[in-house]
Amino acid sequence: MLTPAELNKILSKIKERFDIFPDAEITLEANPDDLIIEKINELTEAGINRLSIGIQSFFDEDLERMNRSHTAKQAIQAVENAKIGGIHNISIDLIYGLPNLTIEKWAANLEQAFKLDVPHLSAYCLTIEEKTAFNTFLQKGQITLPKEPETIAQFELLMSEAAKHNFIHYEISNFCKEGQQSKHNSNYWSNEHYIGIGPSAHSYNGVSRQFNVKNNSIYIKGITTGTPNVEMELLTKENKFNEYIMTRLRTIWGISPSFISQGFGEDVLNSFLSGAEPYVSSGHLQWQQDSLILTQKGKLLADKIASDLFV
Repeated sequence: MLTPAELNKILSKIKERFDIFPDAEITLEANPDDLIIEKINELTEAGINRLSIGIQSFFDEDLERMNRSHTAKQAIQAVENAKIGGIHNISIDLIYGLPNLTIEKWAANLEQAFKLDVPHLSAYCLTIEEKTAFNTFLQKGQITLPKEPETIAQFELLMSEAAKHNFIHYEISNFCKEGQQSKHNSNYWSNEHYIGIGPSAHSYNGVSRQFNVKNNSIYIKGITTGTPNVEMELLTKENKFNEYIMTRLRTIWGISPSFISQGFGEDVLNSFLSGAEPYVSSGHLQWQQDSLILTQKGKLLADKIASDLFV
């Protein structure tokens, strides 16, 4: 929605206030229908060097059902335009578990995605939120979602096709070619600190989390008067441990017992190892060097395993 001039204003202010690495990855999330050649040229001039494109599906009927403004043809063209404009560091988003999404259609989506030859793919299972059109359609029986075995089959096909095309499954929903992990998202999974700017943005400094107010006018008023509207949550040791488990278990790097021992103590480590053992025995977790990671089977139960390991 922002013009390149507005983006440039934000990025210039960031460069004023912070030391930015020359090779910093500067990602813009974009809809395919916005990415015409002229716009991409303006974005690169503003400093954008990576695009995350919300494609979701290469079938027009799915895009219409999701109320997306682009077509499948525009999605493919957007990736081509980005490359022509000099941006080759591209991620695309797809969604599985959609209404009427057969395994054949999902396979066709994946085939098209890999044909585009982008270095990064994010694929998410559809979740239905309250107060959304999808939820209304579902309640009225106007759409039906795939049964759980179908969704599992779609996720398993995603993993196998990604591996076949030499993509590393480095986080439950994220796949990349060698060395092309999202630097931004990897910060979250590595417990790095970050600043969120704007309405509803979150920040984290290792001690607390801060949440900006969601309402635009209230946010603007707070900034104008010098009294920002924010909520803050001080993190307990338990919060920090549970967040470490939740985020790291989803990744290829897994959970480090030595990190738990140093950060949380031997008692917490022993409790963790005791809780993890049944999942190791069942083949859902495995040891990889000195870390505990999910197996292919375990990835299907990532959230359940994480919650069982919480304190």
